[in-house]
Amino acid sequence: MAKPVLKWAGGKRQIIGELIERLPPDFHTYREPFMGGGALFFKLCELRGAMRSVISDINPDLIMLYQVIRDQKDDLIRYLHGMGLGNNRDDYYKAREIYNSATASPLMKSALFIYLNHHGFNGLYRLNSSGHYNVPFGRYTNPSLPSDIDISRASQCLSRSSIRQGDFRTTLSDAETGDFAYLDPPYMPLSTTSNFTNYSTMGFTRKDQEDLAKVVEELDKKGVKFLLSNAATDEIEGLYSSYRVEKIMARRNINSKPDGRGKIPELIVRNY
Repeated sequence: MAKPVLKWAGGKRQIIGELIERLPPDFHTYREPFMGGGALFFKLCELRGAMRSVISDINPDLIMLYQVIRDQKDDLIRYLHGMGLGNNRDDYYKAREIYNSATASPLMKSALFIYLNHHGFNGLYRLNSSGHYNVPFGRYTNPSLPSDIDISRASQCLSRSSIRQGDFRTTLSDAETGDFAYLDPPYMPLSTTSNFTNYSTMGFTRKDQEDLAKVVEELDKKGVKFLLSNAATDEIEGLYSSYRVEKIMARRNINSKPDGRGKIPELIVRNY
């Protein structure tokens, strides 16, 4: 069984069944320009084996991690075993300081990424205005890192992947007829208080949402199948009104206030 090696706020593990039942029966190359934790990618690998794919994300450290998992899994496993970091505030903030330093090597930074991700608050990846990772300590009772087998299986899944860092506008530009793209952008906020994280220093704006809809239109014209998930807002529904739009109920756990969490509607859009 392949599974994500990261926790990821807004990840798709909890609606993976809804996505799997809506997949096209066949496609050439799988493309995911908002990779994040890669729940659907790793589930597809579990079901179909390593597949020809192009995965990308605007987050350079995330992309570096996937490249290290693909190309240096044994070194990464050894580094994780040798870090000697525990589940306590002192170790966490020491690791965060090293992670944000300019001296951390790709291998060191990737191992620290995994440690911080599993010990930080709620699987968030958040940067401050200086571009530094600033997620606080998560205070979990018994967090665990991915096992050696988890990393090895993830490496096998990534073995046929082109792994790119970049914006969705450029990373989807070479998609071809018969390809399949899964699009999971940062969701349109449901309110002014729900958009409390910055995934990149630039954020993901309303114009980005509109630009993504234009890119989707070009994909459709080229004969690329796409599946897209986003918040169930009137604006998003309007952007994709010419495609097949379905509403599902999904649990959201990343609201900063506990009473703001629970099941809410989300949209799934496809052109097939």
